[in-house]
Amino acid sequence: MPVVLKVIGAGMRRRFMAAAALYALEHQWERLAQDHQRAKEIANVLSALSFVKKVEPTETNIVIFYLNETLPEAKFLGDLVKAGIKISSMGQGKLRIVTHLDYTQAHHEQFLAFLKQYQN
Repeated sequence: MPVVLKVIGAGMRRRFMAAAALYALEHQWERLAQDHQRAKEIANVLSALSFVKKVEPTETNIVIFYLNETLPEAKFLGDLVKAGIKISSMGQGKLRIVTHLDYTQAHHEQFLAFLKQYQN
C-alpha cells in the first residue's frame, strides 16, 4: 500500500477523502442520525450491565466502553464471535463499537439481545 500512496500523492488522497465525506453528508444524512441513535441505545444497555465498568459519553456513532476486571476481554470477544458479532478491541479491556450503513436493524436487535442475556 505505501507504494500506491506515494504514486497518488498526499493531495490526491485528501481529495478522495473529501469527496467521500461530501458524498456521505449529501446522501446519507438521515442514516447518520439513525446510526447515532443506535449507538446511544447500545451505550444505554451497556451502562446497565454488571460486567461493564464504564461507557464513554456517546454523541456520535461510536461507542467506547470498558470491561470490569472480572471479565477477560478475550473471553468476551470470543463469545461475541461465536454469536456472529464482531467489535473492536482497543486493548486492556477497552472496546469500541461503531454503527454504520451496513449495521442493520436486525444486527442491532441481535446485538442488544446478546448483551442483555450475556452471562460472564
